Amino acid sequence: MRLLLDTQVLLWAVAASRRLPKDARRVIEDPENEVFYSAASLWEIAIKSGLRRRDFRIDLEAFEAALPRTGLTELPVRARHAVALSRLPSVHRDPFDRMLVAQAVCEPLVLLTNDRVLTGYPAPVRLV
Repeated sequence: MRLLLDTQVLLWAVAASRRLPKDARRVIEDPENEVFYSAASLWEIAIKSGLRRRDFRIDLEAFEAALPRTGLTELPVRARHAVALSRLPSVHRDPFDRMLVAQAVCEPLVLLTNDRVLTGYPAPVRLV
């Protein structure tokens, strides 16, 4: 399976947080699965950390430096992702989540998320 981690799931996975459900950890760590994180997630962390959001207090440079050791693959934001985003219905207001959905549709990838609202999109979304 090809998976894309949403930003919160990515944060939990890299931090080895107990908030990440065991089933999700198993799927992420399964060597049969190809697991991606989006450059948009780091952009989201940078923006929300700059706004002093409590749930995004993180040293982004240290986080980015740790990513190569996780075995996850970076997914850049491409022009075709932006085009796909323009065709999405307005189910979710968060532009970062909308970009992740667009990337999941384009690549195709299963978006692993804890945000139930994202299941309203015509994309493969798996709730954790």
